[in-house]
Amino acid sequence: MRLVILGGPGAGKGTQGKLLCDTLSIPWIATGEIFRRAIAADSPLGNQAKPYVEQGELVPDSIAIEFIRDRLSQPDAAQGWLLDGYPRTAFQAEELDFLLQDMGQRLDWAIWLDAPVEVLMQRSLERSRDDDAPQIVRRRIDLFHQRTIPITGYYKPQDKLLRVDSDRPPEVVQEDLLARLKAPQT
Repeated sequence: MRLVILGGPGAGKGTQGKLLCDTLSIPWIATGEIFRRAIAADSPLGNQAKPYVEQGELVPDSIAIEFIRDRLSQPDAAQGWLLDGYPRTAFQAEELDFLLQDMGQRLDWAIWLDAPVEVLMQRSLERSRDDDAPQIVRRRIDLFHQRTIPITGYYKPQDKLLRVDSDRPPEVVQEDLLARLKAPQT
């Protein structure tokens, strides 16, 4: 299964993504974690991504898509994957479709974990990563509303959008997700 998981900062993408990947035996590919690791390792990709990540901005498409191409070409991703943190814009979603077509693959579902802004703020501040200062979290939520929510309009007409209420206990969200992924969609 080839999936993307969407949602604001604190929506539960990491939690739900890891659980889904364990259940489906596919790799969890989190661009945010990979960017942070690349920055810590002082790699060329990390150095390119660093100023954007530090400001809570999106890493430019040209950097992100090349990373995605490289990662999806690795052997562990041959039978499926879950992308967390990409795509974040309708343009990136279209670029991903072109990339997958070029690779002889196709996306099965875009999972949108939907939660109110107050929940996103609270969860993000509670996890307290180094880059989760209130102003940075607020900026990420603003960017999510400006750039990422329109992506749902890209996937919905393709019947690839699964909208899930993520303002519930993680195990309830996971059960709902698995049931909907396994059920024939109408």
